[in-house]
Amino acid sequence: MEFNKFENLLDTVIKQSESELMENLQNTLNESKTALLKSYDSLEDEYDKIISAGKKESDKLSKQIIGSAELESRNKQLLVLEEYIDKVFTKVNTKLENMERTKEYSKFLSTLIDESIKTLGTSDIEIFVNDKDEVIIKSLLDKFTTVKLSSNKIACLGGIQAKSKDGTVILDNTIDARLTNMKPLIRKEIATKFGVTN
Repeated sequence: MEFNKFENLLDTVIKQSESELMENLQNTLNESKTALLKSYDSLEDEYDKIISAGKKESDKLSKQIIGSAELESRNKQLLVLEEYIDKVFTKVNTKLENMERTKEYSKFLSTLIDESIKTLGTSDIEIFVNDKDEVIIKSLLDKFTTVKLSSNKIACLGGIQAKSKDGTVILDNTIDARLTNMKPLIRKEIATKFGVTN
């Protein structure tokens, strides 16, 4: 699977969840507005009680109440956002777990081996794969004659882990690791799109 197709799959799943996320964010915003309105009513009562103490104390209390309501609203929005990002990644993981191992995916694995060799600075490496990818990797080893396939399997959606000959450096080049690395960027992009700040 080429990385562009992987990104397209991710975009598709994100778009599928977008309307549900928007609805929940809107509900959270409405709840927050209600909380703010209640806070303002409370603020007016407090203002009447402390008017004699002076404007300075009144302004201070107002800022505290509004700040607290805004913080609560922001926290609720972040929780909703995180919940939907987790749902998106669960859907992506399910689709990737059941994906067909095509010629494009074989090319993707070959690219991962190349990247691992370059990153580790040697072609004398041992690679680890899951059960589904073992046959594909074996067919690629003619091209990578110094690469050894470990008999130990790893639990992952796909991709490889590579280990230097002396075993001191392990490079996680699995789809799982790539998803984990992408999650903060996706979270930031979605948060920006929906106006939720971290």
